Amino acid sequence: MTIEDRRSEIDAIDDELLGLLNKRASLAVKVGQSKQLTGVALCDPTREQEVIERARKANPGPLDEQAIVELFGCIIRESRRIEACAMERGQPGS
Repeated sequence: MTIEDRRSEIDAIDDELLGLLNKRASLAVKVGQSKQLTGVALCDPTREQEVIERARKANPGPLDEQAIVELFGCIIRESRRIEACAMERGQPGS
């Protein structure tokens, strides 16, 4: 397998990741709407820690624990930002 073959595989995986991250973001908007309707705070540190811990435990490697914590922390922060933006605009979920 050539380097170009491997890069093509990486590109395909990146496309899948992008699709999954956008799907997750759409769900986060819906969660934000539910939070708004029920008066629940946007930020739920307990839930966020549960998500990170679950990912950390499920990680088969080669990504190390710190990578998982940082990646999922970033995903969670972005989800929270998207929820907040949607709430400000009163935008329905996708």
